[in-house]
Amino acid sequence: MSEIKVPDLGESISEGTIYKWLVKEGDTVGQGDVLAELETDKVNLEISAEEDGVISSILRQAGENVAVGETIGIIGSGAGTAGAAAPQAADGGRPDAAAVGSEAPAAAAPVVPAAPGGAAAGTAALASPGARKLAPGRGIDHGEVSARDPIGRIAAADVKDHGAARPEAAAPSAPPAAAKPAPAKPAAAGSAPQEDGKAVERKRMSRRRLTIASRLVEAQQTAAMLTTFNEVDMTAILDLRKRRKDAFKEKHDVGLGFMSFFTKAVIGALKAYPLLNAEIDGEDLLIKKYYDIGIAVSAKEGLVVPVVRDADRLSFPEIERRIGELASKARANTLSLPELQGGTFTITNGGVFGSLMSTPILNTPQVGILGMHKIQLRPIALDEERTVNRPMMYIALSYDHRIVDGSEAVSFLVKVKELLEDPEALLLEG
Repeated sequence: MSEIKVPDLGESISEGTIYKWLVKEGDTVGQGDVLAELETDKVNLEISAEEDGVISSILRQAGENVAVGETIGIIGSGAGTAGAAAPQAADGGRPDAAAVGSEAPAAAAPVVPAAPGGAAAGTAALASPGARKLAPGRGIDHGEVSARDPIGRIAAADVKDHGAARPEAAAPSAPPAAAKPAPAKPAAAGSAPQEDGKAVERKRMSRRRLTIASRLVEAQQTAAMLTTFNEVDMTAILDLRKRRKDAFKEKHDVGLGFMSFFTKAVIGALKAYPLLNAEIDGEDLLIKKYYDIGIAVSAKEGLVVPVVRDADRLSFPEIERRIGELASKARANTLSLPELQGGTFTITNGGVFGSLMSTPILNTPQVGILGMHKIQLRPIALDEERTVNRPMMYIALSYDHRIVDGSEAVSFLVKVKELLEDPEALLLEG
């Protein structure tokens, strides 16, 4: 017998949320099989079996918060019992794990009669948290429930099966399945607001979304955040990409995008204005002499910011390749914790979604973030008599005014603009 424990989640992460179970009680598993997915503040992790055996007990259910080192299930030895295992295929194979969740009731499993003389009451103390929570709502004393677990622990599925086996437990006044629901009545004066029969979906926020919300609010409440704007004429970069993109792709096997230009421009500006590459530590400033640039990526579970390490030492193709790898991992939800930690400055590109201008929020404890936006043709006055259409992009710098003065922030953004508008200088400076 072995315990299924929450693994070490990495620096500064002490708990997570069970996202889903891929097995259920009674399933036979082998060493290395993925048993559950755990959602943390930053990434999702898989919990695997450490030995062969049978899932004898699931102690914590999907949606529950669990701490590092906590036991969330038990793997017993031997074969699964007929009362615990799900119906097997003709070849003895296990059902598709992806279709099995921790909340799926084992309706096909026979209920084992309770032992006489109060034996069931003796197992009441071994009821799982899910069983203890579920039983009162169904009008069931969990001490009366028969456990299928070899060690006698009562699971939520046992409570569900116990209720299914007692038709008298159902409310006698429940309407037939085919009965048409009565129309909603207007709320009485002073009562809670009603939805007036309109459809409303209540959906629990994921742990990552809750963390994002908390960090964004914290950034606005703890930093003296201001934003300054400028615009960049993208003509030179677009011309360079047009002339060089095919040869670049053929030589380096990666596309020449915009992010390598912006990363190099930011690094050049950070070298000129190092306080934008610092952070506050109590009453001290930590001015960093390295350039780990975070690139914000929109993933299914929310925004993540993987980090390009030592970006100042990377060439254009190396930056493009690294950003592509991190973005692919972010969208596949396979980023590791080290890939998300320790950035010194962040770049975010709202232009890919069509944003013309926005105010990025600091990725604390960093004190600067650059926002890119949509490239749009706009009339630009060359002099008093001539106006031309140019591909322009608004850029925004949000900064922590506690350590970065307005003049320094504006100068930083002007430096970024100058480097982007003169790619040759960008190659020299970056």
